[in-house]
Amino acid sequence: MARRYVYFFGKGKAEGNGTMKEELGGKGAGLMEMTRIGLPVPAGFVISTEACALYEQRGKVALRKAIGREVERHLARLERVAGRRLGDPRDPLLVSVRSGAARSMPGMMETILNLGLNDTTVGALASRTGNPRFAYDAYRRFLQMYGSVVDGVPREELDALHRETKRKLKVTQDTEIPAEALEALCARLQKAIAARTGRPFPQDVVALLWGAIEAVFRSWMADKAVTYRRVERITGLRGTAVNVVQMVFGNLGETSGTGVCFTRDPNTGEKVLYGDFLINAQGEDVVAGIRTPMPVRELARRMPKVARQLREVQDRLERHYRDMQDLEFTIEEGTLYMLQCRTGKRSPRAVFQIAVDMAEEGLIGRDEAVRRIAPEDIERLFYPVLDPAVPVRDLDQRRMGAGIGAVPGAASGEVAFTAHDAEAQALAGRRVILVRRETSPEDVAGMHAAQGILTATGGKTSHAAVVARGWGKTCIVGCEALAIDERAGTLTLGGKTLRAGEVVTLDGTSGAVYAGPIATVQPELPEAYRKVTAWADAIRRLGVRANVDTPYDARKAVEMGAEGIGLCRTEHMFFDSEERRLAIREMILAADPAARSAALGRLLPFQRADFEGIFEAMDGRPVTIRLLDPPLHEFLPHGADEQKTLAAALGLPLDAVTRRIEQLHEANPMLGHRGCRLCLIYPEILEMQVRAIMEAAVAVHRRGIAVRPEIMHPLVMDARELKLLRERTARVADEVLKAARVKVPYLIGTMIEVPRAALLADEVALEADFFSFGTNDLTQMTMGLSRDDAGRFLPDYVDEKKLAVFPDDPFQSLDQAGVGQLVSLAIERGRRARPGLKIGICGEHGGEARSVKFCHRAGMDYVSCSPYRIPIARLAAAQAVLEEGGSGKSAARRRAGGDGRARRGAGRARDRRHPVAQP
Repeated sequence: MARRYVYFFGKGKAEGNGTMKEELGGKGAGLMEMTRIGLPVPAGFVISTEACALYEQRGKVALRKAIGREVERHLARLERVAGRRLGDPRDPLLVSVRSGAARSMPGMMETILNLGLNDTTVGALASRTGNPRFAYDAYRRFLQMYGSVVDGVPREELDALHRETKRKLKVTQDTEIPAEALEALCARLQKAIAARTGRPFPQDVVALLWGAIEAVFRSWMADKAVTYRRVERITGLRGTAVNVVQMVFGNLGETSGTGVCFTRDPNTGEKVLYGDFLINAQGEDVVAGIRTPMPVRELARRMPKVARQLREVQDRLERHYRDMQDLEFTIEEGTLYMLQCRTGKRSPRAVFQIAVDMAEEGLIGRDEAVRRIAPEDIERLFYPVLDPAVPVRDLDQRRMGAGIGAVPGAASGEVAFTAHDAEAQALAGRRVILVRRETSPEDVAGMHAAQGILTATGGKTSHAAVVARGWGKTCIVGCEALAIDERAGTLTLGGKTLRAGEVVTLDGTSGAVYAGPIATVQPELPEAYRKVTAWADAIRRLGVRANVDTPYDARKAVEMGAEGIGLCRTEHMFFDSEERRLAIREMILAADPAARSAALGRLLPFQRADFEGIFEAMDGRPVTIRLLDPPLHEFLPHGADEQKTLAAALGLPLDAVTRRIEQLHEANPMLGHRGCRLCLIYPEILEMQVRAIMEAAVAVHRRGIAVRPEIMHPLVMDARELKLLRERTARVADEVLKAARVKVPYLIGTMIEVPRAALLADEVALEADFFSFGTNDLTQMTMGLSRDDAGRFLPDYVDEKKLAVFPDDPFQSLDQAGVGQLVSLAIERGRRARPGLKIGICGEHGGEARSVKFCHRAGMDYVSCSPYRIPIARLAAAQAVLEEGGSGKSAARRRAGGDGRARRGAGRARDRRHPVAQP
């Protein structure tokens, strides 16, 4: 049987339906479905997305050979239904040719209206309607669209001829141009197109139709469409469909019009018809803003019968689709026609409000309400945003350039080029934007003090991005055009220069950088958000923890719904003050273990106080603390002036300081002396950190607050390493508990971030109470990629017009095909050796929706992520249950009965002093 490419609809019958979005695109499927349920829809046919794929692969000759006869047959059928023929010199059929992919991509692909007009048929249209002005207005629209879309003439060049006509006539509105002037304009448009193409404008309407069909298919791979799909992470689609539909006209006079509306307010979610319409206009006039439209509520006064009919359509479509709809309609001489319905895009606030309202109206269930929330909807709900009241012209004048928007939101502040300056300015009560070529752990205090971070290098998972995301700070990275002159204290971007102390504004949502202050607004979380997340919590199985480093962050995490801490990075605590920085540097520069221990002794009270604050904030929830991870050289200054200052502060010879720094230098520090290797070679570091943890646990326990510390060793690659570390950790912990005469349960586990540890998980598990996958480093080591450097080429690897090696950046969304195999293997082997082994993830993937769903399927017990990504993880964990066919009721029963595998395994844990805790 021959493959089918074309589907017809009209006169209440349709060869497709609303479920066929993959084949017919969203627009085509919507037209079919509206026809099937009896709404007024002009007739037409849809050329499938399969034909687009064929065109992309084999070109136009193969396309016409494959679908030519089908198109001819369906065109003839459309002509019979319409009672007119394409190209008929007496009564011509006119059609629109429009794109429509399975996923909505508004404005990204092409449309051509009024196809069927030529120098002959335009006269026939004028005679039939008795309205020459209308006929030539339709023709000039067609010429402008066809010339730009099909023939590649710059649209601005053709629009300029239109504007010139109005200027000569001294009129402002399109409707004021008389028929004679429009006829002359059409001749000028044809001449301009011919000058570009080198041939007269075609008069064969069938040839024009094929040119339009192929142009729509080509638009699938246009830069703007490709970019949109990349930003929206739209993958796996065959292409766009082409919709060929009988034209209906909103520009026939005062009883005609066109409009776009939503069945609910897309900004607030309120259940009101929301939108715009124009009298005597075609659809592009509303979208393009050529004329100022009227609110759709005005239709009730102008055309009450049509307004009532539109309200009925609105209610019917909402009940049918059970979602807010985006509608396009045309009124032709008092008759309403529906041209499109699709799920309407909406603001984050409206997303939640509509989901809750529809659940409470009985249109959908609570499970469906949870399914409908996208991760981006939650993320965008939390961040400050540029005040929408700021004029667009003002923004354009202030714009300097753009980078990669790593953390959404907006922030303004004074430019600071060093972490020290950022700290000092913040302490003085000023708002600061930290501007760096790149950031490192040494910049953490300045990053924490800043309102936002701007870097010239890096990607969405670089150091700056990861840390900023954890703190909910606006961040733009990879701004390659940014020139920083620290010596002169200036930054230059887009021809504008700012000095240290001058104000810059970052829009992390778009990646734009602006000179000067711009007002921001802090969105308030709607009650609907709290309802939906509560429904999600009742569904999910996975626990959700937070990656935090300070008591403040811990309190924020609890506020966001964290059930524990999955990663507390102790090294960040060392940069919190000058006194701490000096102590850690003194420890690193120490000449012998005794001096090292003395320096560590000065650090211990700081660490203990931090842990006490975190334990108090978590109030009985589990807290996983990772011991020191970065290589020691990252804590030391590399500039000559800073080294001289450090030597003076410690009373050491300058050459001793510089020599030690040179000794610590590593060619590849990521794979060097870091992680658990530090604690094995310098056991006094382990002893200080474990003592601080357990003394803090004892102190908080004595205040009547439950404490559940989990001590985690990073970068383990062999069971022997973990055995030694476990013995030393348990010895110090038990000494503290024995001296205090207090019982505090604790766990000892490891990060799985080295591929060898994943392969030998069965052996490593025998020494571990828990595994936590550090997928940032596991991805780097498995794929041989540096997350801080890969930004130079990874965009090409995920660009579908370039290499298309990966569907996504593997540092943003877990590489399930490769890294995911190692994770699954380690889980299976680890639990086979030690049933009930608790397992989680603490890389940034723990807050990315698709990665969270993978963690659910892999059988993990919890995910851990930055506090501001906790709501995303809660939602994704619930959606994972629903995607498996579960429901809120069944999930609630599972959670009430205990957290599955991890809790049931507690009694089988090898060391009863360290019972497996709940995530």
